[in-house]
Amino acid sequence: MKLLRYGALGQEKPGCLDAAGEIRDLSSVAADFEGVGVSCEALEALKSVDLEALPVVEDTPRIGAAVARVETFYAIGLNYAQHAAEAGMKPPEEPIVFNKSASCLAGPYDALSLPKGSEKSDWEVELGVVIGRRAQNVSVEDALSYVAGYCVINDLSERAYQIERGGQWTKGKSAPGFGPVGPYLVTADDVPDPQALGLRLSLNGTVVQDNSTADMIFSVAEIISHMSEFMALVPGDVIATGTPEGVGMGMKPQRFLRAGDVMELEIDGLGTQRTEVA
Repeated sequence: MKLLRYGALGQEKPGCLDAAGEIRDLSSVAADFEGVGVSCEALEALKSVDLEALPVVEDTPRIGAAVARVETFYAIGLNYAQHAAEAGMKPPEEPIVFNKSASCLAGPYDALSLPKGSEKSDWEVELGVVIGRRAQNVSVEDALSYVAGYCVINDLSERAYQIERGGQWTKGKSAPGFGPVGPYLVTADDVPDPQALGLRLSLNGTVVQDNSTADMIFSVAEIISHMSEFMALVPGDVIATGTPEGVGMGMKPQRFLRAGDVMELEIDGLGTQRTEVA
């Protein structure tokens, strides 16, 4: 299933895409997509719903973030071999885990306002993972059974804040709008292999990132298992799993976002994003 949220900011309703590509209103049969609303059990129950009996959403509404609220927004650093090489850094021996502020959530087509004083804001297309069951001390072999679904994420990053302001990555990752999620939450049963997805990002029509999740240093299953050693992952948690090479910081000369830039992101089977810098 391709689940989504539609409507004005703060007034979104749950919906899904039907076989004809039309949005169906799920508000009569589903809670909003957050916490237990994205648990594996809740999403399994939706599969028995007759979508054709639900109302079609007319016109072309705004699409909101695919999840209403994030319990914790995690991210993984330097998780693509070619990106680590681009950054001139040794591949990590364990996943590098950090947080983005939950308040950075944004819709996949919302305009982006750069933080005040920003001069080094950058793009990062990433595979997003939404947790569907409480996970603690889970094995690599079982880890994917804890996934509710997958989505497109742009892990936007202000590099000066990230690197030059005390070395705490969260500072550079958390501005409002720095976490577009969606357009869809694609349920895990529709993504048979999360390590076989092409992902790409274009800047002003030019492809700058183009790789596959096969280049991940740590797989989705390895990330979930590793993180569950140190914390309990709960339904509604989101993990951005790292970005491939092609970020602005790695270019020579470096290229950062400025007003009028347009980012277009895509992951195979998960939909597209389009974000214009205001």
